[in-house]
Amino acid sequence: MRALTAAGDNAYLAAVRSGMVTIVPLTILGGLFMALAYLPVPGYEERIQGWLPLLDIPVQATFGMLAVLACLAVASDLAQRLKLEPLPASVTAVVVFLMLQLKAGGEGLVMTGLGSAGLFTAILVALVSVRVQRLFTDLGLVIRLPSGVPPVVQESFLSLLPFVALVTDFWALRHLLGVDVQGAVSTAFKPLVSSLDTLPGILAYAFAVAVLWSVGVNGDNTMDAIVAPVFLQYLAENVEALKANQPMPHVTANGFFTTFVNVGGTGATLALALVLLRSREPGLRAVSRMSIPTQVFQINEPIFFGLPVVLNPVLMVPYILNALLLTAGSYLLMDAGYIRKPFVSVPWTTPPIIGHYLMTGGDWRAAAWGFVSILLAMSIYYPFARAAERQRLSG
Repeated sequence: MRALTAAGDNAYLAAVRSGMVTIVPLTILGGLFMALAYLPVPGYEERIQGWLPLLDIPVQATFGMLAVLACLAVASDLAQRLKLEPLPASVTAVVVFLMLQLKAGGEGLVMTGLGSAGLFTAILVALVSVRVQRLFTDLGLVIRLPSGVPPVVQESFLSLLPFVALVTDFWALRHLLGVDVQGAVSTAFKPLVSSLDTLPGILAYAFAVAVLWSVGVNGDNTMDAIVAPVFLQYLAENVEALKANQPMPHVTANGFFTTFVNVGGTGATLALALVLLRSREPGLRAVSRMSIPTQVFQINEPIFFGLPVVLNPVLMVPYILNALLLTAGSYLLMDAGYIRKPFVSVPWTTPPIIGHYLMTGGDWRAAAWGFVSILLAMSIYYPFARAAERQRLSG
């Protein structure tokens, strides 16, 4: 457990996680325009056709630049953690990343690399660039100006030598030696990208997150640095497919887990609060009533630590079962086409049912499944909640 906690606090993983969180609001904006362009209303497509090029502009400015924005956000966050000035560090990382996206001879950018296809490369470049800048600073390989020089000028010269070294090295690697950095990175991450959009893969992920939470480790934070770029890539590819009038390829796009699995918080604990709402045990009843207002917005710490669920053998079992049940049910319904796949990013605090409806672009069937999900989770929690109640009353 100590190793998992240390991994969650690692500066590089934390920077990736924070960087992904930073760019999520941009995907929400792009998703809103996508939802407006593709509402599932009969005859709507013909009426909106003339507006599609204009509605596509914010989508291209967000999803089309996803990798550039991720590079900027991750580099800025890591620079702050490593006690560097974030602006010069992030600018350096973005310049290096853009150089890798230049075609041979510098004849324009490979535009697909600026979006979801270049996401992992962007993150890697951000981490390497900032680490190299920290190394140069530690070794004293920087240009220091007299103390009377304005800070902004001082910082620009401090970053000059590492900037030159990074640009020169990556330029030589990509354009002199001809190494396809992005292709190599994509190949390295291909097994991860492929597995998380399969039922066994997403079930394994759901199980890992639920088990970690059950023993007191923040499962989402521990795993997010690894999976968040994958889920964001899925979301961007669903957006691109929808724009091209093609079937959306991914079920587990960003938001699938937070909305369709974590109904009212991880483990669908809103259902547990509803079951205990009229409990005969005063403590359980009080905790459930206090937690419901926050669980409506997907925040379940009051009930999770108040009952508690964590390290509680009676409640850990349904907690994990619900994560697996809702993962499997949501995946199978989307994969079979009964529910529209996610293509709109919504804040993770969006209430259940509303979130289901919004992230599928207004699919009422998704909202209905959200309601059914709560009932299913309540049925799983019920016998265990009553056992916990009897245990309390007898004690």
